[in-house]
Amino acid sequence: MNNSTQRAISRWIHIVFSIPIVGYVYSPFEELPNYAPVVRFISIPVLVLTGLWMWKGHTLRQLISRKSA
Repeated sequence: MNNSTQRAISRWIHIVFSIPIVGYVYSPFEELPNYAPVVRFISIPVLVLTGLWMWKGHTLRQLISRKSA
């Protein structure tokens, strides 16, 4: 897979999984229990992983390639 394709996929995953957070912030107070599990257990971990991958993915790829060689 191309590096640019991988970046684009990571970027779009990051954008799509940030949408529930916007709904959580701007939803009425009565709706918060409906959004809380999705935001806590799915959206935030995916955002953290994709953000770290976009930020330091090159370092992780270098570590993996050195270890396998």
